[in-house]
Amino acid sequence: MSTASEPGHDRSEPALGTVIGERRQLVNLAYRLLGSLAEAEDAVQETYARWYAMSRQQQEAIESPGAWLTTVATRVCWDLLGSARVRRERYVGEWIPEPLPDRMEWISGSAVNRAERADPADRVTLDESVNMAFLVLLESMTPAERVAFILHDVFRYPFAEVAEILGRTPAACRQLASSARRRVRAGRAPAVATAGQAGVVRSFKEAWEARDIGALVDLLDPDATMIADGGGLAGAALRPVEGSERIAAYLIHMASRATGLTLLERTVNGQPGLVAQHAGITVTVAAFGHADGRIARIWAIRNPEKLRPWNGRS
Repeated sequence: MSTASEPGHDRSEPALGTVIGERRQLVNLAYRLLGSLAEAEDAVQETYARWYAMSRQQQEAIESPGAWLTTVATRVCWDLLGSARVRRERYVGEWIPEPLPDRMEWISGSAVNRAERADPADRVTLDESVNMAFLVLLESMTPAERVAFILHDVFRYPFAEVAEILGRTPAACRQLASSARRRVRAGRAPAVATAGQAGVVRSFKEAWEARDIGALVDLLDPDATMIADGGGLAGAALRPVEGSERIAAYLIHMASRATGLTLLERTVNGQPGLVAQHAGITVTVAAFGHADGRIARIWAIRNPEKLRPWNGRS
């Protein structure tokens, strides 16, 4: 994708600063719509490609380049969401949104030329709308519900603008967002303070390292669920593991086979999580959902394609 500093585009292009300055907002929007940083950046690149494919006169005729870019990026994402269900039917095992590291995790890694790279924390704002539990809830929505909800409830676009982007009436978009909101309310667990989450995650890490199955069971909600995503590229349970005792037994079994593995406390999508490394390479990122002081959900991402930002690759 061409930028203001790249050759091939005159710096006097109409609203060039505005056009380039929209990129972070577009990536933030696209990541929430798609649940994948890689796909989000592809969608934004396609958006800019369409902008630069226009003639100078066509660009000048656009009253608000930022609004145009948002509309195009959203529609590109909408198309991708429509095909995602088909693609995920062929996906090996469970699919989990791509996890995002904290800025310090990105900066402190060992990849070469890191100073020249833009870290995910600069690309995506880490707030409640990107925590893993929320992103998983978004997966239960239809593409239209997800787009209407994200645009209105997260990015505060008026329904009139949402309607223009989706090609529907404001009333229809209001209904889509309302339906999505009900899904969120039905699936969202009570909020838990970050400090409380961190303490439970730390205890979970210590119990796993000590191979203490009893402690693991105590830390897990009796109806807890663990979902792993290997994508056929890394070993992972193909179906959810349900129940505290089954999860604890599974984790102890994996611990007995995980020689040379280092478990680290890290921020995952803005919340306390764990990262497993082997020989300095991140092989698993775990995010957690909490309920009543215990862990109710574990999302373990092992697909190496989804761990590229954790290993210094964009």
